[in-house]
Amino acid sequence: MGRTADYSRQSCSIAATLEVIGDPWTLLVIRDAFQGVSRFEQWQERLGVARNVLAARLKTLVAHGVLEPRLYSERPPRNEYVLTQKGKDLSDVLLTLHGWGSKHLYGDMDAGVVFTHKTCGSELQSRMACACCGEIVQRRDIEATFTADRPTVAEVLAKDEAA
Repeated sequence: MGRTADYSRQSCSIAATLEVIGDPWTLLVIRDAFQGVSRFEQWQERLGVARNVLAARLKTLVAHGVLEPRLYSERPPRNEYVLTQKGKDLSDVLLTLHGWGSKHLYGDMDAGVVFTHKTCGSELQSRMACACCGEIVQRRDIEATFTADRPTVAEVLAKDEAA
């Protein structure tokens, strides 16, 4: 994806995720997909990205099952791209990135968008909660356990692309 980083020999889900969505253009394509953008020309106009770069990013996202192409015109044949469930599962990632950028980069300035909870109207803040008890988890409450026989990023992505 135009990067020189090679994560293929690492055994890490973060490195594997970066192989799929770690390119800045890719994250912006996904961001815009959540905002309803689904066509090549729309992304190109909104992002100002080169056609070959955008085509490569869409191809990668389709290959990894993040986006799904759907034919919207037969003459000429043209696809639109919609988020799959795998793609929709990235919403928390984008909201967390937005929250971090708003807090640490924009600070007191207007970040341009506020995400609110429809039920109560309050601004959203990213938090991690335990799947079992629902408790909001602090960093100090997290313990990482590493298994001895973890597949490499290359092995995981080969399985992902074969699916």
